[in-house]
Amino acid sequence: MKSFFTKKERKLTKNERRGVVIAVISIALLAGIYWFFAHRSVPAPELPVVAVEPAVQDDVEIYGEYVGRVRAQQFVEVHARVEGFLENMLFEEGTYILKNQVLFVINQDQYRAKADKARAQLKKDEAQANKAQRDLERIRPLYEQNAASKLDLDNAVAAYETAEADVAMSQADLDQAELELGYTIVRSPLSGHISERHVDLGTLVGAGGKSLLATIVKSDTVLVDFSMTALDYLKTKERNVNLGQKDSTRSWQPNISITLADNTIYPYKGLVDFAEPQVDPRTGTFSVRAEMPNPQRALLPGQFTKVKLLLDVQTGATVVPTKSVIIEKGGAYVFVMRRDSTVERRFIELGPEIENRVVVERGLVPNENIVVEGYHKLSPGVKVKVNNTMLKKEEEVQAVDTTMAEL
Repeated sequence: MKSFFTKKERKLTKNERRGVVIAVISIALLAGIYWFFAHRSVPAPELPVVAVEPAVQDDVEIYGEYVGRVRAQQFVEVHARVEGFLENMLFEEGTYILKNQVLFVINQDQYRAKADKARAQLKKDEAQANKAQRDLERIRPLYEQNAASKLDLDNAVAAYETAEADVAMSQADLDQAELELGYTIVRSPLSGHISERHVDLGTLVGAGGKSLLATIVKSDTVLVDFSMTALDYLKTKERNVNLGQKDSTRSWQPNISITLADNTIYPYKGLVDFAEPQVDPRTGTFSVRAEMPNPQRALLPGQFTKVKLLLDVQTGATVVPTKSVIIEKGGAYVFVMRRDSTVERRFIELGPEIENRVVVERGLVPNENIVVEGYHKLSPGVKVKVNNTMLKKEEEVQAVDTTMAEL
């Protein structure tokens, strides 16, 4: 019995020894793992990288864009005022002509004969009037001496007055005849460029024939017509802008600039000088007109063009980049960076948008830093890291795109 128990105890001691070894190894592993996690350096969480810009204060020009049409300041049709055959043309088609320059000559024979006849009739009536005057001068003294009757005096006075009336009538006939004779010489009513002739030489023109001879265009100054909506009109009234009227109290006037067919900006500006006092019920718009210099005749009458009208100038407005504004159902907001580098969601009231900038009417003051890049990964109260190099790269890309578009 003794030897049995001794052998069994020896076997248990061996198992215990194995368990002890396993336990020690486990404890050592746990201790190592604990020491590793306890003493390793935990990296700080990575902050969102954003680009910021300050809100700026600037004088903002507000424009409206419309489709306009160019027309000549003066467009005159030259018509034949008397009937006759066209004898001569004294100008080169398409050239610049001066006021009162002779353009056409209509056959003058019948009108010269008519004037000669009226002149002869006038001389005849003047002779009758002189005789009636002399008769009256003889009768009046005789009547005063009772050597002539009252009837004789009355007849002399009536004859003299009738003769004077005949003279006046003949003078009017002569004036009319000379006026018609003058109409056979067709002159230019203004200086400008003349069109091609509308009739050939030898054609009967005037009352019984074709009266339109040519057209003259004065285009060194042109008019640009465009239409504004009733809403635009109300907005101009809200800004105290009266289109077509100069306001000496303002430092600016409602002028226009136009874009040519090759997308270049015309070098001269025009000033609005007229606005229709009523709205067209068919289109809901009202007509506006601007006068624009055209010394090189780059603008041709009838040409369509893009019109950019200065509607208002807001002085000292708060302006931010359009890309920094986030618009949701609740309204528009921007992320504003505080001094501790945390961001705040700030709801704002937007004003007019000008190119790549927008006016902030309320909710923001100048020089506050706003997030313009990287705001999609932000939430209110998050701390951020500023890196404006990303903004510079984007500006370089936009500059390259703009240059390529211009080329």
